[in-house]
Amino acid sequence: MQSAHKWPLGARPGYGQPLVPRAQTSGVGAGGLGKVIFHRVYAAHSLRSLLAASGAPRSTLGCRSGRGCRVPAVAAGWRWCRGVTGSRGCAGVGGESGGALRMGRGRTRPQRVPTCSRCRLEGGQGSAASSTRPDSAPSLPLARLLAARGERGQGQGTGTRTDMAALSQPQQASYDAIVIGAGIQGSFTAYHLAQRHRDTLLLEQFVLPHSRGSSHGQSRITRSAYPQAHYARMMPDSFLLWQRLEAEAGTSLYRRTGLVVLGPAGDPELEGCRRGAGPGDTLDAAALARRFPGLRPRAGDVALWDGSGGVLRADRALRAVQDVFRRHGGTLRDGEKVLSIQPGAVLTVTTTGGVYRAPRLIIAAGAWTSALLAPLGLRLPLQPLRIDVCYWREKEPGSHSAGTATPCFMALGLPEAPHGIYGLPALEYPGLVKVCYHHGSPVDPEDRDRAPPGAPHPNVALLSSFISSYLPGLEPQPAVLETCMYTNTPDGDFILDRHPKHSNIVIGAGFSGHGFKLAPVVGKLLCELSLGEEPSHSTAPFAISRFPGVLRAVL
Repeated sequence: MQSAHKWPLGARPGYGQPLVPRAQTSGVGAGGLGKVIFHRVYAAHSLRSLLAASGAPRSTLGCRSGRGCRVPAVAAGWRWCRGVTGSRGCAGVGGESGGALRMGRGRTRPQRVPTCSRCRLEGGQGSAASSTRPDSAPSLPLARLLAARGERGQGQGTGTRTDMAALSQPQQASYDAIVIGAGIQGSFTAYHLAQRHRDTLLLEQFVLPHSRGSSHGQSRITRSAYPQAHYARMMPDSFLLWQRLEAEAGTSLYRRTGLVVLGPAGDPELEGCRRGAGPGDTLDAAALARRFPGLRPRAGDVALWDGSGGVLRADRALRAVQDVFRRHGGTLRDGEKVLSIQPGAVLTVTTTGGVYRAPRLIIAAGAWTSALLAPLGLRLPLQPLRIDVCYWREKEPGSHSAGTATPCFMALGLPEAPHGIYGLPALEYPGLVKVCYHHGSPVDPEDRDRAPPGAPHPNVALLSSFISSYLPGLEPQPAVLETCMYTNTPDGDFILDRHPKHSNIVIGAGFSGHGFKLAPVVGKLLCELSLGEEPSHSTAPFAISRFPGVLRAVL
């Protein structure tokens, strides 16, 4: 086996850095899913779900929107929040010491930090929030609430530029390009534009970091083995671009573990992966069990070994690409929701914090893409899905950790799991292995975290059965259950194309749960499309025209 710490196309040394746990987990009771106590802000769910978990009425909160705050430690007994806007500081600080909490990196106890201007502003605009806060929550004098209008702040630590200006004092600026959506796809698009010396604005509706979209969490699988030839052709370029970002950011983003792709002999997807990965080992069930004792395939299963496979450090990668983007002169504004897009030779984008103009616009807004495109007369067949992200406890501590010979895996062609199952070594939570079903339930992205306590999770039962059969070294009930979102297209392929009626609007959407690893190439293609350059890879498989009837009259 090749070194576990090298990129497949280079000699990048590994890091092997110890991880600080971001959560403590309890044992699992009979039929239960386990209790999670969150200690890192990006591990928290949306404010709405945390309110539901704490039992506090929404009127007790200083922030009415449910979008500007994060509560990182509800389980620690904090039942209210007046504005945690980042893991390293409160954006919009105006000198008020409130009751907000901050969980810095590596800390195990909450700290009080100043509250953000967004929460004070919203609490002071005649909302019940400013008058019905619990007795334990200090209130702000009305004069100070009014004084908070138009207040600006600078994000601390992360370098994120955050503008909390009120709508009465909007920012107005012109750029060469505007990118909507600061997930991994939009951030890489902005990064490539800035590298080409284009003055670029990157907009994000939520305050960073957040867990509302599809780019949060610590880990994603990367691989060369792809059943679709067009993705297999893109992967070498993607590996090289990840290496380049590592060098620019001065941080390690990848851990090479190898990847096992297993399934019934003759499965079409498995055979496609074999073609895409090139030369590699093929193992029958007995050979696989000998090489990786933690995996117990069924008789008749075969496996493909992809030595290039491994784990991308997702949160770290997102921070890195945004940091390098800013270093190249780019502007990142988070906490600004797009209100309208006015097309034209020079487009106008109006947000909750300003009015911006540019001759080109790239929309990479994940599950919110449809809402942005509908007023522009385009109805793409995008379906957001809520995904159960499950972590399973090792029976023997350390047996499936990233520092051992445990690889990533994908299980394809299983009748009981037609969309496939994937897994990664223990990384996020020590002693807990990430195993998930590659599908979920349709969801409105605004309501993703509103599932009531005790709501059914049918995919968890499916995964429990798989664990019992294929991974007997894990407990058959999940110790931690989180959520993420996919935004799927009907065929599972991306959408990378220009708007059919507005050629200076480029769209990147529908990444269908397998886009993170390809984000460096996706961002490059979206950049090239927006600049009128010849794409470095064919975009024919990603054309909007494959979906008939998507154009609609604008009312």
